[in-house]
Amino acid sequence: MDIEIKTWLFDILNSVNEIESYFIGKPKLFSEYQNDLKTKRAIERNIEIIGEAMNRILLKNQAIELTNSRKIVDTRNRIIHGYDSISDDMIWSIVINHLPILKKEVEILLNE
Repeated sequence: MDIEIKTWLFDILNSVNEIESYFIGKPKLFSEYQNDLKTKRAIERNIEIIGEAMNRILLKNQAIELTNSRKIVDTRNRIIHGYDSISDDMIWSIVINHLPILKKEVEILLNE
């Protein structure tokens, strides 16, 4: 695998792991997320990093298959350029539903 792609995959994995670290020792509760501005902003920043790394991967090699890769890039762009259209529900859905899948897929690619 290309060294740049591997680096970007590690960036994705590190950002997912960082997001997971915000919930160590406590349940993932939407109400707590909504009321914690620092965590919200930190998660958004990590999703931006994930989206940028994904964009770079797609530009370099479109054959790499990651679930919802285009949507991940679009979400990054939306956070950065359409920040006023981002909802807590949308970000929380990514954290709960999509990041666990992405993490597994990235780990598989890194172990090839």
